[in-house]
Amino acid sequence: QDAIDRKEKMSETFKTAVHGLETDTPALKTEELGHRAPQWVRDNLVTMCMRCKEPFNAITQRRHHCRACGYVVCARCSDYRAELQYDGNRLNRVCQECYIFLTGHVVLEDREGKHKGILEKGAAEVSSRSLLCSSLQLLDKNGKGGTRGWFVIPQDDPLVLYIYAGKDVRAHASIPLLGYQVKDLPQSDSLHLFQLAQSGQVYTFLADTEELKQCWMRAMARSAAGITHPEDEEENADP
Repeated sequence: QDAIDRKEKMSETFKTAVHGLETDTPALKTEELGHRAPQWVRDNLVTMCMRCKEPFNAITQRRHHCRACGYVVCARCSDYRAELQYDGNRLNRVCQECYIFLTGHVVLEDREGKHKGILEKGAAEVSSRSLLCSSLQLLDKNGKGGTRGWFVIPQDDPLVLYIYAGKDVRAHASIPLLGYQVKDLPQSDSLHLFQLAQSGQVYTFLADTEELKQCWMRAMARSAAGITHPEDEEENADP
């Protein structure tokens, strides 16, 4: 019964927020959007996105505020930028509805369905449909440290290397592989090193094993040559 009571209470607070929060947070009139700073809806008043109704949770669905209307929205519904007059016409995070109203731009439906591409997808989701994925270390310019993370070449974007910091929701960096040269480095102190190099830009990677290093070198070489499927490589090898 306690659980039922809590759920009903959360539903009521959400309904109140969606209908404008007449007592605590008066909603801006449409003509005021972007011209006057909104009063933000308090985080603790809502349990789901005020646009798409997706439930919030502490790990994968964070709360964001639209800087135009003040609504509490999810990352997907707030991944838009528009100039706001009250903030000196600087670009601010806004929800999709305010973006359309303020800019007049139309949001394509397939953009919504794809959830903003690979950079917005979780490491596990992208890895499940990848040409190659594993843990690697990207060394700094001095070769003494650097970023250790989860590296992925996705099947649906095979010419790009995506870098995740562990189980992050989104990739924090990407490297276009097309045109790079893959270089093997001599094994030193049991370190399995290799590089990507192009026009003075060099990336040095450290693999855990020699076998993993060779797998990455082959995969990166295919991507650097523009080969998107293994069968393409076999056709190019035929006389």
